[in-house]
Amino acid sequence: MAIASVAILVYCYPGPDEQRFHYKSGGVWNYSLLTAPFELPIPIDSVRAEVQADSIRTAFIPIYERNDDAKKTFMDAANNFTPDDLSAHGINTFNRYKKQINNSYAVGIIDDETFNKINSQMSPMRIRIYDKTANKIGSPLSEVRYTSPQQLQTEFMHSLEGTQTLLDEPEIEKYVDSLTVMIQPNIVFDEKQSNSLLGNELSHVYVSKGSIQVGGRIIDKGEPITPQLYALLQAYEKKMAQVKAESNGSAVLRLVGEIAFVALMIVSLMRFLYVSRREIYDNNKAMLCIFSLLVVFGVIASLVSSWYQAAVYIVPFAILPIVLNVFFDSRVAFVTSIVYLLLCLPFTQLAMEFMVVQFVALVAALYSIKEFSRRSQLLTAAAYVLGAYIVSYLAVDLLLNGDYKELSARMLAFFAVNAVLISIAYLFIFVLEKIFGFISVVTLVELSDINNSVLRQLSQECPGTFQHSMAVSNLASDAALNVGANVQLIRTGALYHDIGKLDNPAFFTENQHGVNPHSTLDPIQSAKIIIRHVTDGARRADKAKLPQVIKDFILQHHGRGTAKYFYNTYCNAHPDENVDSALFSYPGPNPQTRETSILMMADAVEAASRSLKDYTVESITALVNKIIDGQIADGLHSEAPITFRDVKKIKESFIKRLRTIYHARVAYPERKAPEATATAVPTANQNNN
Repeated sequence: MAIASVAILVYCYPGPDEQRFHYKSGGVWNYSLLTAPFELPIPIDSVRAEVQADSIRTAFIPIYERNDDAKKTFMDAANNFTPDDLSAHGINTFNRYKKQINNSYAVGIIDDETFNKINSQMSPMRIRIYDKTANKIGSPLSEVRYTSPQQLQTEFMHSLEGTQTLLDEPEIEKYVDSLTVMIQPNIVFDEKQSNSLLGNELSHVYVSKGSIQVGGRIIDKGEPITPQLYALLQAYEKKMAQVKAESNGSAVLRLVGEIAFVALMIVSLMRFLYVSRREIYDNNKAMLCIFSLLVVFGVIASLVSSWYQAAVYIVPFAILPIVLNVFFDSRVAFVTSIVYLLLCLPFTQLAMEFMVVQFVALVAALYSIKEFSRRSQLLTAAAYVLGAYIVSYLAVDLLLNGDYKELSARMLAFFAVNAVLISIAYLFIFVLEKIFGFISVVTLVELSDINNSVLRQLSQECPGTFQHSMAVSNLASDAALNVGANVQLIRTGALYHDIGKLDNPAFFTENQHGVNPHSTLDPIQSAKIIIRHVTDGARRADKAKLPQVIKDFILQHHGRGTAKYFYNTYCNAHPDENVDSALFSYPGPNPQTRETSILMMADAVEAASRSLKDYTVESITALVNKIIDGQIADGLHSEAPITFRDVKKIKESFIKRLRTIYHARVAYPERKAPEATATAVPTANQNNN
């Protein structure tokens, strides 16, 4: 995954010949101070130079030269071409045309296109002839008497009109066409001489007006780009491309540097995860998610910067720390985002400005969403990020330019669009949940709503189980808070852990009303029904499309423990029998996380607490210690990353919570009726009352 990420990001990096700046004549320079890394000639105004150049190109008289080999080539081809279906008179006519062409070579034959331009009525073209022998270019010809292949054929066919030849020899026209095709002009365009002479004339137009020395100022931020500066910038980029092209092996070395740079960033991130977040490093799905986010946002930054480099501020980089904070934690989100910003530096010209502005924005995003539990928090995050962008951009502008300049409307628009796009973070979170099986706090909050169809059915059909689940949820979430576990996850998981009891509500004590169906069943059969609520719950979770992490609470809340009530009952009834404990064991697995481990403890403690005869501190403490120590002794928590310190805090939390639930109440005194006094005589006022 790391190698693939390096390859994709390096492929997206801009090439050495790509334009480094985006600007236009008449606009404003939006980048920082630009200095010359080499001596740079100052060209004249490009607009005026182009007008003069166009005038020179229009008035330029092209140069032609005489090709003496053209006549010989034609005569060789014509002599080898003999008509086979003409009479003697037709052959004489054919030879007469051949002789006419031969004589025309002495004057000169040019191509048909040039002939038409020379003889144009609107703007006749003039040409000059280059004398190879004297190595001299002649003066422009005021009158050109050259002919062309098509003109020769036209004149010859015109001379045959009204004669008997066309009637006697209908094939003569075909042979005339064939002979015309063989004609090669001997007055041909001399491209080398013409371009050389035109280049010399144009060189006087583009002559420079001095030069800028190494380190000299070219243009600074906010300056209007005049035609003169536009020409200077064009000359700078042209010279820069030449310098890069002339450096041997620059392309290979640049590629090596890009690979080394990206690889160092990726390896640094992996090293951080290996040392500080080993559980993420060892999780292939988590690592694939992190690499995928780096690559996706890298590709987006590449596409946007290739379109318009300054528009890189439109890319909502703040989504990355938000998404990573939702699924992992703020430290992973912060470090990964910093690595990503460093990877994006080649996409921007102003590295310091980009890094500072984006760094402040990502800190603002992390601060605004410490725990993403409501979609409305994205609006707050967008406001924080927008403010961070504006303030940090102004600060950098003051630092670099030493002058207060307000944000341009364009940059404000970029920042505003960026802030609006942060709202799609919810879409990213939803997609990543579906692809990688993660779960966000928002989803957990939505699942914990008791109006959810599964929980509503549980409250209606199994009210005792529902109340038990609510009590376990409160008990477990309080303990999770004390040991730093995921409170919302365990709260939601506890609500769903017993949904399998919906299949047989009456077989569970909390739902019974005086009638116990187990009294007519064998302990093995009863245990089978009780144990089955785990697999029934997993089946209902699949049907309701609950996330896997919630399904884990259903499967692991009893682990591979034993239905001890029925196991002990059976053992007592069969003292001489070697009882198979597998018949009374849950399918498991044992808890794999701190959250599922806490739930197992809370589930057993809450159920057992209802059997206490009195709720003193001593009885509650003894019950909690007995239940949890028994589970640990049975090895039910050995696969979960939970410590003895965690267990101690969990016990203290359970004891405190149960004491609060089962606290003693003050007995309300009964009101005594007033004693009747038969001898009392009511007064007038008493009678009125």
